[in-house]
Amino acid sequence: MPSLTVPLRERAYTVHIEPGFSGLGPTLQGEGVRRVVVVTEPVVANLWLSTLISELEGAGILVQHQVLALTEATKTFDLWRECVEGLLELGVDRRTVVVALGGGVVGDVAGFAAASVLRGLRIVQVPTTLLAMVDSSVGGKTGINSTKGKNLIGAFHQPMLVWAPVCALQTLEEAEYLAGFGEVIKIALVADAALFAELEVHAAPLLERSPDALMAVIQRSVVLKAEIVASDEKESGLRMVLNAGHTVAHGIEAASGFQWRHGAAVAVGLVAEARWAERQGHAAGVVERLVPLLRRFQLPIDAPETRAESVLVAMRLDKKNADAMLIVPVPVEVGRAELIRHPISQLAELIEGLSCVAFNPSC
Repeated sequence: MPSLTVPLRERAYTVHIEPGFSGLGPTLQGEGVRRVVVVTEPVVANLWLSTLISELEGAGILVQHQVLALTEATKTFDLWRECVEGLLELGVDRRTVVVALGGGVVGDVAGFAAASVLRGLRIVQVPTTLLAMVDSSVGGKTGINSTKGKNLIGAFHQPMLVWAPVCALQTLEEAEYLAGFGEVIKIALVADAALFAELEVHAAPLLERSPDALMAVIQRSVVLKAEIVASDEKESGLRMVLNAGHTVAHGIEAASGFQWRHGAAVAVGLVAEARWAERQGHAAGVVERLVPLLRRFQLPIDAPETRAESVLVAMRLDKKNADAMLIVPVPVEVGRAELIRHPISQLAELIEGLSCVAFNPSC
């Protein structure tokens, strides 16, 4: 099955894109893993925890687990502390491996806990959502939300391995599944015109959840992200293009009390930032292709009932702010983005015209 390496010298690791969980146990056994603690949340635990435990125990690995009430709204110090204290209560040592089983929130919190406990435990990411498979499980970003904004507290902590069981995507509710395409479309928009064109022409099998189509799109998305991460691990330059749409998206998420799904908010952010870029003389023709593609995947393009002032407050706390300027990844054409410095005092320009589609938190 498709697998690839994220080439980070001594921190290099493999991303396995697999039909299911079979093979993960022997793979970890071959890496010398003898004991793991699985961190997950209730819905995923009900669906996949027993399958994962059987796979790992079948390879002679001791398995313990934590099931936490992890959502974007609860991705706070309290849940991180509960995760950390739980790991310590289980008596983990530096040979213990944490396994994050779930979507992006699980990966964020479990990854940050692993980075913190005993000054760093190894972590395996086992993403079960499309968004996590194509984006958050790869690259080592971990963290939690502050009362001031999203993902403002965290660490870069690369996994030892990523295992993406594509079968898990068949159990996602429709809105969660479709939200993942916000990140797929984002990386195509900023880094791969051919992938963008493929999505325009061949959306049907993806909407039908064809395993073959999904494996191909996940693999291409991960290849693109791995190349960018390898060239800029700590997000000091090129990697910032992966934040396209995210400045506005994080503002929308925070302003709505994290009721928006991340991928849906990213879709709105991409449109807002592309519209802004066109007004600045960049990105000619991008919006006219981006909006129909987002609609094809049933993603929102506006957030009219989100209070603009609340979005702006969150945007001013964006991690990419420096010296009263915000670094905005701008799609100058489909498949290529550039980083543009924009005055924080003029952030309102980025969210002009966010209206048309009714605000729907379930997106």
